Amino acid sequence: MVADSIERVVVLRHPIERVWAALTTAEGLSRWFGSVAEIDLRPGGRAFFRWDDVDDESVATIAVVDPPHRFAFRWGIEGLPEEDAPQTLVDFTLEQVSDGTRLRLVESGFAQVADDLARSAHKVNSQGWDTELADLNAYLDAAA
Repeated sequence: MVADSIERVVVLRHPIERVWAALTTAEGLSRWFGSVAEIDLRPGGRAFFRWDDVDDESVATIAVVDPPHRFAFRWGIEGLPEEDAPQTLVDFTLEQVSDGTRLRLVESGFAQVADDLARSAHKVNSQGWDTELADLNAYLDAAA
């Protein structure tokens, strides 16, 4: 049985408003999440991400916008065509804590596809989130 979700929790030493902006603006996303990002920040809006270093791109649909506490989007599962294929939900929850902002990331929905595909996509995205969250932390620290 393949795990249905990826979960990461990090504490970033920055105010919740700065973390929110890094997650939800094209300027912020382009600094840590891929090379280029565009975003229409509203439920049903679209977000576009491109990673030049690996020649990849993705389109997401915004699901939840609740500033500055929750932001979620749906996007395609690696290895499936973008059109009419199952998608995962990427859900960011932010909480102000004494030493900054606790960010909880949950990407769920892998179990809705065949085990071999789910296992592969889960592995790729799990490694990807480790890298991307480290990049987010580095971006926020550099911009401080």
